[in-house]
Amino acid sequence: MRRGRPFDSTTDMRTILVTGAAGFIGYHVAMRLLERGDAVVGVDNLNTYYDPSLKRARLARLLAHPAFTFTRGDICDALPLRALVERHRPAAVIHLAAQAGVRYSLEHPDVYGSTNLVGTLNVLEACRHAEIGHLVFASSSSVYGANTTTPFDVTHRADHPLSLYAATKKAGELLAHSYAHLFRVPITALRFFTVYGPYGRPDMALFTFTRAILAGTPIPLFNAGEMSRDFTYVEDLSDAIARIVDRPAQPDPSWDATSPSPESSSAPFRVYNLGSDRPVPLLHLVALLERHLGKRAIIESLPMQPGDVPATWADLRITERELGVRPTTTIDEGVRRFVEWYRGYYQPSASAERPARTRARAKAHSGTRSETMPHAVT
Repeated sequence: MRRGRPFDSTTDMRTILVTGAAGFIGYHVAMRLLERGDAVVGVDNLNTYYDPSLKRARLARLLAHPAFTFTRGDICDALPLRALVERHRPAAVIHLAAQAGVRYSLEHPDVYGSTNLVGTLNVLEACRHAEIGHLVFASSSSVYGANTTTPFDVTHRADHPLSLYAATKKAGELLAHSYAHLFRVPITALRFFTVYGPYGRPDMALFTFTRAILAGTPIPLFNAGEMSRDFTYVEDLSDAIARIVDRPAQPDPSWDATSPSPESSSAPFRVYNLGSDRPVPLLHLVALLERHLGKRAIIESLPMQPGDVPATWADLRITERELGVRPTTTIDEGVRRFVEWYRGYYQPSASAERPARTRARAKAHSGTRSETMPHAVT
């Protein structure tokens, strides 16, 4: 049986392939890798789930770096994706491309099946055939589903997802384990907890709350605001991923098949939480935004939505013990940085010109380091 190529963290410049590189987390991860001296191959289909101009703005910043190469393509297109991985032969792959959003999955389940299931399977196949030394897979805290025991520990069962999005992420973990077992591809699955920060997704709470407060429109607070989230600052997350990609998953010699622990395996497969271990009530988040924006919020109380959970809270003991990873950014500091970015990015005098400048800048950098996967679905 073939085994993955060793992941060499000592070479002067390694190539790491990042799927979803124009996305919120993908952009920050790619930038962090570039800053530390890696070469990055980014893949993204630049879909219209939210305003593509924000994706183009992130991409333009990445393309300004000489060690970044971009390919516009869809992970649902198996053969072009496999050819891309074979051509670049990256030391590792960080798989962040996904269809996100809990509520969107209620109306568009087919998109989640194609991107999060078929797309992830295609990434796994590409990594298998190219003998990739380490695959890092973005999972989600949503896999804990109906579990109400907090903090959420990776040793907890995660068999009762409450949304289609969560189900596809859990399925991705299971697919990943099977590839680690059958083909010895080292795979690390990371369960992200409510990531926020500059260049964030417009459908996330912090973004929508900020926009509503500045516009003087009501903030929808579900479950009458009686909810809390383990908010994770994106730079803490990207720092952690950059460290984790250097540590390929190994088989756990203490794993017991008669009493199997879900976070490790006899295969080179591991699962970790990436959060802050500091759950924040949504009403406190609103209060922080009011202070940093200097404006009061109008609150609209609404019932709990299908697929939502009342609270998330990451248990980071295993993550910290095994990886030495611990976040440092407080929610107050993170919200301040986000508000500072939001105001700078959406200045009324500059916002009308920004999309045109972004397109021009991306075009200027698109000569030798940007391409399109053949037959890509965009």
